[in-house]
Amino acid sequence: MKITNETRVGIITVVALALLFIGYNFLKGNDVFSNENEFYTDYDNVDGLTVSKPVVVNGYQIGRVSRMELLENGKIRTHFKIKKDYKIPSNSVARIVSADLLGSKAIVFELGNSKTMAKDGDPLLSDVQANLLEKVEPLQKKVENLVVKLDSVLSAVNTALDKEFQRDFKSSLHSIAISLNNMERITSDVEGLMGSEKVRLVKIMQNLESITNNFKNNNDKINAILANLDHLSEDLSKTEIKATIDNANLAMKEVQAITAKINNGEGSIGLLLHDDKLYHNLNSASSELDALVKDVKERPGRYIRLSIFGKKDTK
Repeated sequence: MKITNETRVGIITVVALALLFIGYNFLKGNDVFSNENEFYTDYDNVDGLTVSKPVVVNGYQIGRVSRMELLENGKIRTHFKIKKDYKIPSNSVARIVSADLLGSKAIVFELGNSKTMAKDGDPLLSDVQANLLEKVEPLQKKVENLVVKLDSVLSAVNTALDKEFQRDFKSSLHSIAISLNNMERITSDVEGLMGSEKVRLVKIMQNLESITNNFKNNNDKINAILANLDHLSEDLSKTEIKATIDNANLAMKEVQAITAKINNGEGSIGLLLHDDKLYHNLNSASSELDALVKDVKERPGRYIRLSIFGKKDTK
């Protein structure tokens, strides 16, 4: 089947119109073949921002600026086309940032933490990042002021550096050089001493390492021994203290019982303390015993009879 020239022209025209339509919509920020959600926000100033500028999250493009319109209140409403694959929290912020030093702008989405996701046609929060040049200008002024002050300081230093000061400075440098030489000599002496004692130091370090390894290898045993000693000491302490307390309590009870009996007049000590008659009887017996002893001393013959010849004395 032969295609006529008119048919070819018609096909080419249709394809050209389709490409023109797709290209026009793409330049306007509309993707004919994609399924996207559209969000918007209002800005006071969109200098440098144009349609089809990218919308990125952490440097990754998720959409683009689709269209912009001026509102009656002077704000610029900016619409974004975002692929439906990406969920945007409702409290996300659409921030205008500088894309380069030439003033070109882009939109950065700072995703919020809301569990509610924005729906197609919902508004978002807006923010504008300061221009890079606006940040550089204050720094430039500070640098200029610093350069002026530095120039003044250098001028003052140059004036102060007369010949006498230079001579003193050279003398100081010479003294510093001598000190450095002395320091180098001391360092050499120390290195020599360390070299001579290197063998002993190596042996000491080996012994320390061996001791450390032994402790490390027997760590469980040492812990077990210490734990046993701790338990033994605790058991002995508890046992001795308990026995001592029990003995003290028993002794106190016995003392209290004896004291109660004495207070009640029971027993000899109780009678002595509470019975006046017994006291007087003992006192009287003691007096009579003293009189008897005195009489025995004065007249022993009255109580002891001796016979020289083995006969009893009848007198």
